[in-house]
Amino acid sequence: QVRLVESGGGLVQAGGSLRLSCAASGSIVGRNKMEWYRQAPGKQREWVSIITPSGSTNYAGSVKGRFTISRDNANGTVYLQMNSLKREDTAVYSCCGIGYCGQGTQVTVSS
Repeated sequence: QVRLVESGGGLVQAGGSLRLSCAASGSIVGRNKMEWYRQAPGKQREWVSIITPSGSTNYAGSVKGRFTISRDNANGTVYLQMNSLKREDTAVYSCCGIGYCGQGTQVTVSS
């Protein structure tokens, strides 16, 4: 069974930055597409970003230019660098791969 554990969330002021990490068990990072999702209170889960086995990346329009997804294959970790954070980025962020998702990490952006 695959285990995904997110970390790095917290409280940050608008305009600030956070870097989320997702540690994956097994060797799934690099061999499979890995994605970040987020869910804000009272809203549906929203797709945020993807990194493919080839290293191609893509982003939701709401975060493009502000967020960057990357990975460390050797350490089995996927990252999400979030800059210029806005209040509307407040959500629980989860990483997912091969049908599994982690529990998520809370990101709260204050004005």
